[in-house]
Amino acid sequence: MELADIVDLTTYPIEDAEFCAKLRQCYQRDGVLEMPGFVKEGAISSIRAEGLAKREKVYAKTEKHTVYLSPMDPAYNPDHPRNRLVTSSKGCLTDDQIAESSALRALYDSDVFRTFLCDVLEEGALYEYADPLSSINLHFAEQGQELGWHFDNSSFAITLMVQPPEHGGSFEYVRDMRDADAGEMSFDAVGDILDGRTPVNRLDASAGTLVFFRGRNSIHRVAPNEGEQTRILAVLAYNTEPGISLSESARQTFYGRTG
Repeated sequence: MELADIVDLTTYPIEDAEFCAKLRQCYQRDGVLEMPGFVKEGAISSIRAEGLAKREKVYAKTEKHTVYLSPMDPAYNPDHPRNRLVTSSKGCLTDDQIAESSALRALYDSDVFRTFLCDVLEEGALYEYADPLSSINLHFAEQGQELGWHFDNSSFAITLMVQPPEHGGSFEYVRDMRDADAGEMSFDAVGDILDGRTPVNRLDASAGTLVFFRGRNSIHRVAPNEGEQTRILAVLAYNTEPGISLSESARQTFYGRTG
């Protein structure tokens, strides 16, 4: 499958240096970059159909976790923002369940697309995961399911909306809440978020929208899906070094298996 069959290269001329420079500036300024209609309707329809055809293979899990995605710290009370637990519940299809013929895999593997990502993200190179599960994930959020408030461990995330929910399920975020490199955890600000005292930004992406998000220092969540239509989101995960795998324990936690 050719990239031109997947990506709207007229609206998004991703090999054009000037165009990429503009996107890079927007991403640097805002920490988020939204590209509606990046993937063409036909390709999105096929990705959606492939995902729905494998629904019985989805690994679903509900878990409690801290905003910092780390174990609770006994130095703080259980109700302290450092230790307060939020809920994440979703299902997932893993890389090895995505067909070799899928438009999603063709996009992920495209050298042109990967060069575009490097240009906008200002990364020297991007590599797939060495393990068989983590590179491409297709996330399913049924009615009532959500992704709780958290900070990412990675410096960037690339997502593609495959099927938006009918009601709820918004991506919500507050930029630059902490400075992880400096060890600043911003407990008071996190507490205000968890208690609903801080206004949040909302992004409701349509099918085919590609999103870049810098989530290491920006707190974010996916609000509960309030409609009957499943929210389906593809996560395209890359590393800045070759040969990296998620640990076996992480794979067991996220996917219910190691391979």
